[in-house]
Amino acid sequence: MSAQTLGPWRAALIAVEHHWTWYRRNWRATVISNFLQPVLFLLAMGVGFGSQVRQGEATGGHPYLVFLAPALLVITAAQNAMFESTWAVFSSFKWQRTYLAVVSTPITPAQVLHGQLLWIALRLASGTAAFLGIAYALGAITSPSAVLAVPFATLAGMAFSAPVVAYAATREKPDSFNAIFRFLVMPMTLFTGGFFPLSQLPGWVHPLAWLTPVWHGIELARGATFGTLRLLPALGHVAYLSALVALGVALGRRYFRRRLAV
Repeated sequence: MSAQTLGPWRAALIAVEHHWTWYRRNWRATVISNFLQPVLFLLAMGVGFGSQVRQGEATGGHPYLVFLAPALLVITAAQNAMFESTWAVFSSFKWQRTYLAVVSTPITPAQVLHGQLLWIALRLASGTAAFLGIAYALGAITSPSAVLAVPFATLAGMAFSAPVVAYAATREKPDSFNAIFRFLVMPMTLFTGGFFPLSQLPGWVHPLAWLTPVWHGIELARGATFGTLRLLPALGHVAYLSALVALGVALGRRYFRRRLAV
């Protein structure tokens, strides 16, 4: 049976089934990073620190907890994407060698990549949906349109994930992953308008923030939550994030084929 007889979707779903089989037995290991940590952060910053922040122009006229929640949704998606796209991918190449086993079947290297990215997208979507539900229960989300923040946060996370997965496919050692967290993820977390308006930072920082998927995701999530989303800017944000995903997929297909094709 040739690889083509599986079809791209069936092959990707088989890969997702593999990840799900592992996850349903080991999900407890991800509870803290995926669910508990973001909720505690929302409580600490939104309720604790937020009690000292006056509702006004800086928060768009909203209480700080409400201002923070949609941004933290996107930030959490980006941070989770970081972990799902680095050590997990590297392990499948070097330590567990799962990918090598998979390509010995009719599944191709490109289909392995597609399955990995689809699994990451499902993880991000489920995690952000759960966080949104908890934020709603805490009173941080009040608008029904906030449900759109889930796909927007997932897209922003994938715009970060896809290029990082491609990068991970080129690594022989995982040493550089810590640098990604320190010099990409942390600045994206702190300096893209999540915790305070971007206008409070020096002007030269703004273009750097605009390049990050987190800033675009925050703009979309806040716009959806507060009902201020405008069509043309939203299409621009979505187009930019989609372009980053497409770039990551193109590079990933190349590097996975180089690494796995025999």
